Amino acid sequence: MAHPKRKTSKSRRDKRRTHKKLDGVTLSKCDNCDAVHLRHRACPECGYYRGRQILNITQEV
Repeated sequence: MAHPKRKTSKSRRDKRRTHKKLDGVTLSKCDNCDAVHLRHRACPECGYYRGRQILNITQEV
């Protein structure tokens, strides 16, 4: 197994790791109620997903 001849500097190490970061969460606007929700998930406000009602959401007073 190969061994490094010199210590890798922090700058060189961190340059290599620039692409290993988390992306932000992608949000979408609901077509039915204009609420913001996670992509590929039913809207928590109205229960619709891609124009069809998936969840029965009851309004509490």
